[in-house]
Amino acid sequence: MPRTVHLAVYDTLADWETGHATAWLARSGFSVRTVGVIADKPVASIAGTRILPDLALDDLRPEDSAMLILPGADLWDAGDELAPFAAAARRFLDAGVPVAAICGATAGLAREGLLDDRAHTSAVSFYLAATGYQGGAHYVDADAVTDGDLITAGPTEPVAFAREVLGKLGAFEGAQLDAWYRLFHDSDPAAYEELNA
Repeated sequence: MPRTVHLAVYDTLADWETGHATAWLARSGFSVRTVGVIADKPVASIAGTRILPDLALDDLRPEDSAMLILPGADLWDAGDELAPFAAAARRFLDAGVPVAAICGATAGLAREGLLDDRAHTSAVSFYLAATGYQGGAHYVDADAVTDGDLITAGPTEPVAFAREVLGKLGAFEGAQLDAWYRLFHDSDPAAYEELNA
């Protein structure tokens, strides 16, 4: 499996939603590369942080990646500008390469039809229902949901999202993954020693 994870970046992306996942993947030996519509054209997050994409979306190939991570962004609900990223998610899933989507990116996947037959979550069920998608029966009211190669989470769950990402890619497993989650989600001091044992 490739040791490169691709993080989609676009204007208005929600900085906080993928930080735990990407930081701990990098600390676990994965390379995190950013993907924008155009390489070398800066984008700005919701906070105004400027990011220079490493790679153009047209050059992104599932076979070169361990996972595609799609953060939320205001643009997911402001038209079709980010639809090419949802189409890329389809290519990844069709190729058997995992995709992780949080917050507004779940709506993009819903519009692409990728949640119609998979268990998933998001901010709330009626947020996805407003997209007109056909997957309402598969909505799960949970912090984060993994169904095969697809991970979804709502905007308030970056730590649960990261837990699913880290577990899916084997960055942490078993008791170590549990300790990581208890440390960062529950502030459990005992988990620190377990994580670093």
